[in-house]
Amino acid sequence: QVHVRESGGGLVQAGGSLRLSCVASGRTYHMGWFRQASGKEREFLAGISASGGQTSYADSVKGRFTISRDNAKNSVSLQMDSAQPDDTAVYSCAASKVTWKSYQQLYDYWGQGIQVTVSS
Repeated sequence: QVHVRESGGGLVQAGGSLRLSCVASGRTYHMGWFRQASGKEREFLAGISASGGQTSYADSVKGRFTISRDNAKNSVSLQMDSAQPDDTAVYSCAASKVTWKSYQQLYDYWGQGIQVTVSS
């Protein structure tokens, strides 16, 4: 059983920064970050290959969010800068055996998600 766990969520003011972390047990997977705002579908934000050498970003966060990983700690981070109220959502981390891109159906293991709230 693979466990995926997110941490670092909370409240941040508009224009501020927040860093989310995710740890996945077991082998090294390709990883992705997603979010789901109230009343909306879950959307892909960013992904990183198992080696860390390749990344992918949604246009909505490109230039503001940065994904990185530390394989020694089996962790992946999402640095959120210039936070906006529209970034308020439940953020989830997921692990995939085959992709680090936006194909949600190809992610095998999901965390429970953490709340991020951006106040205006």
